[in-house]
Amino acid sequence: MSAVSDQLVTFAILVYLVAMISHAVEYALGNVRAVSARITPARELVGAGVGGAGVDKVDGPVVDAPATTAPAGTPPSTRPSRSAGRARLAGRIAAGLTVLAAALHLGALVTRGIAADRMPWGNMYEFVLTVTWIGTAAWLVVLWKRPSLRRLGLFLTLVMVLLLAFAELKLYVPVVPLMPALQSYWFIIHVSTIVFSSGIFLLGVVPAVSFLLRNGYEQGRRSFPYTLARRLPGAADLERLTFALHAFSFPIFTFAVIAGAIWAEAAWGRAWGWDPKETWAFISWVVYAGYLHARATPSVRRNVATWIAVLGFLTVLMNLFGVNFFFTGLHSYAGVE
Repeated sequence: MSAVSDQLVTFAILVYLVAMISHAVEYALGNVRAVSARITPARELVGAGVGGAGVDKVDGPVVDAPATTAPAGTPPSTRPSRSAGRARLAGRIAAGLTVLAAALHLGALVTRGIAADRMPWGNMYEFVLTVTWIGTAAWLVVLWKRPSLRRLGLFLTLVMVLLLAFAELKLYVPVVPLMPALQSYWFIIHVSTIVFSSGIFLLGVVPAVSFLLRNGYEQGRRSFPYTLARRLPGAADLERLTFALHAFSFPIFTFAVIAGAIWAEAAWGRAWGWDPKETWAFISWVVYAGYLHARATPSVRRNVATWIAVLGFLTVLMNLFGVNFFFTGLHSYAGVE
């Protein structure tokens, strides 16, 4: 079962990669459609006896204006519709592939858990596998509720490919029994809520960064990287999604921190000892609380609040990777050298 899990992870990465390419095709074809629409005016209203176009009021008949700006040999009404149809098809293929990748991803987790005879959260490799799956599953729910946000899938699948590839290449460890310190019912309570909230935070950073780019583009910034966001959903929709995901995840993360303190009291005789992982969990909690407070404060601009949310996710990454690689403490369960 362990070998099956490893193979399923590899297949999931490949399918996520193809889904990302399909999303990129949708993005590119959407851009072609916009260019085509600008250069192929179909009709103009021209008043009889009036020698110029652009007349507001017309008393005469409607006549066709010569389509002198259309590409040679291309019917004006055909190319945009074909591009739009191909973009929609590529987007639907990308969404279907993401569902398939999520199924393979879940299969890898289930077979890993069967092989280890425990929940697959015993080391950093398994933790990353679970967090990324939660992020993908939450994205599919968002996509089902809001299909208009589908182009965010390009960035979501990119994040999945990078994190899963890093986990497989750098974090992988063979299946081993759970460490004695983790053999407690609090393992399920504490780690499951940490995993779930981290997965939602992972998804939340995608619309957060997308909002910052799109908002800059809507404000007239046309330099790279803001031009990358010209085909993304509107800034207001992205900002609302960012807030909704963080407002949903923050109470769960709060409970996870409290449950960890209760577990620490039972296991080590103290609820809080400023262990590196405890410290960074507290830092993440403070930053995310600051984001929600800033978001609820009318005088704080939306882009400033969103930057705080992005900073919060950076602290989560520090707690997940940096603490395990660069510090030693009671929570050193990464399983890698």
